[in-house]
Order: sequence, then C-alpha cells, then structure tokens
Amino acid sequence: MTKKLALMSAMAAMLAVGGCAKKAPKDLPPPPACCGPEESDRVIPGSQQDFVANVSSDRIFFGFDQFNVDAEDMAILQSQAAWLARNPGVRVTLEGHADERGTRDYNIALGERRANSAKNYLATLGVDPGRVDVISYGKERPAAAGSDEAAYAKNRRAVTVVIERP
Repeated sequence: MTKKLALMSAMAAMLAVGGCAKKAPKDLPPPPACCGPEESDRVIPGSQQDFVANVSSDRIFFGFDQFNVDAEDMAILQSQAAWLARNPGVRVTLEGHADERGTRDYNIALGERRANSAKNYLATLGVDPGRVDVISYGKERPAAAGSDEAAYAKNRRAVTVVIERP
C-alpha cells in the first residue's frame, strides 16, 4: 500500500512540474550581429576551407603499391604550393593512406612514403619542408568502403590538411 501511495505521489509531482513548463515567446530576439549567417558562411583566409576552395584538390592518388608523384599529381601539388606561398604562416600535414590490401605495418610504411613523396615535391616548388608534417594512417582511415578496385583507388592517397594558420 505504501508503495502504491509513493508511486502515485511521484506521478502527481511529475504532472505538476510538467504543467508549469514555460512557453517560448512569440517573438525571438535577432541573433547577435557578430554571428549572423553571413559571418558563419565567410571563408577564413588560411583555413582548411580556404585551402580546399582555392586549390585544384587537397589530395593526390597513387597506383597499386606505388608512391611516385605522376604528372597529374604534380599539377595538384603545384596548385597547393601556390596557395602555401600566398599563405606563408600556414603549416600543413600530409596524411599518407593505403588500401586494405597488405599488412598493417606494410601499409603504414607505404602511406609514409606517399606522404613524403608529396612533401618532397612541394619542397622542390619552394615550400619550406619545416611547414609540412607527415603522418601515415596506412589502411586505418579509408575514404571509400569496399573491397574492389574503385574503393582501393580512392584509398591510395596523400591528403593535405591545414593544421596551423597565422
């Protein structure tokens, strides 16, 4: 009997609290002037968003078991080097990736060779190597799911990521 009474009291209290909920005002104040939609849509110079918007691509792709920079990759990296020249205070990380084939250790080493190939080419274009960090994720961060050549091709890549801006 006391359990029933306690349960009914708890239910009555919940109903009483629920009935006292505040209603939203009919007219909401405008958002602060500093944070309107036009401000949040603005691309910040030197940011990752600025980088992606102003280079031909933030990534280059490799053939199976390859880490050489080909002509198409060179054009992309030239675009990235030009952006980095316009943004001298920016530091980037080159992320090396591999497809799922091969051992974890092999793919980590292959991803590092891919990222270093891109870094070395950027250096030949005048980018200070001290502004470029390298990391390899091997097969741990695939861009595309699947176990077919289309997925493998998307996963064999080096991606440039802005990590620090002035």
